[in-house]
Amino acid sequence: MKRARRWEGAPARWGSATGHPNEAARNRVLYLQLTAALGHAASRYANGRLLDIGCGTRPWCATFAPHVSEHVGIDHEQTPHGLARVDVISDAYRVPLADGSAGTILMSEVLEHLERPGDALAECRRLLRPGGHLIATTPFSWPLHEEPRDYFRYSPHGLRHLAGEAGLEVVELQALSGVWTTLALHFSYALQRYRPRAAPVVDALAVSAQRLAFEWEKWDRQEALSWNHLLVARRP
Repeated sequence: MKRARRWEGAPARWGSATGHPNEAARNRVLYLQLTAALGHAASRYANGRLLDIGCGTRPWCATFAPHVSEHVGIDHEQTPHGLARVDVISDAYRVPLADGSAGTILMSEVLEHLERPGDALAECRRLLRPGGHLIATTPFSWPLHEEPRDYFRYSPHGLRHLAGEAGLEVVELQALSGVWTTLALHFSYALQRYRPRAAPVVDALAVSAQRLAFEWEKWDRQEALSWNHLLVARRP
């Protein structure tokens, strides 16, 4: 059985709430894993000016703040998250900033919502200075969301292919979870239809399933069905 490495999508212990604005009982383990993965990537690769493409409410600002000199939020005009934290209103294909103007680009849970992901990664290459890094997370097994702008799911091989086509070198490509967490999350989301009638029971079942999966994956981590992946790619 494959044991989890220390950082991989979750801290060593089941923890308290991460403080992410979207966190709830149905997705507790999701944000534990996502916070740990992005914290790892930020500490190792983030520097200089950070362009947060598809920034929404900029929920990862505190994670990256110790490592970057500036955090620029970029999002399109029709974002469902509002424009209060957006600095540059733009799509992901023609960002009105100079070539090589970023040390780091963050695209967290964005690629699945883009009609032309290859063009977006090519734009990231243009915006990065040589040696700069793209840090991206995107789902592989996840329910439909933010419809109708929900177009793709990505295997690690697909992410590697897209990065290479855009002229980026893959530095890290990691699964955030194994199959047990993925199944627990799907179970938790499937329960939500019953929550209006029995919220305490549904929340308790969801959290219990996720915690059991979290603990079990310390001993049996089957990454062929991760709910999400972390991609770190470098502009040569």
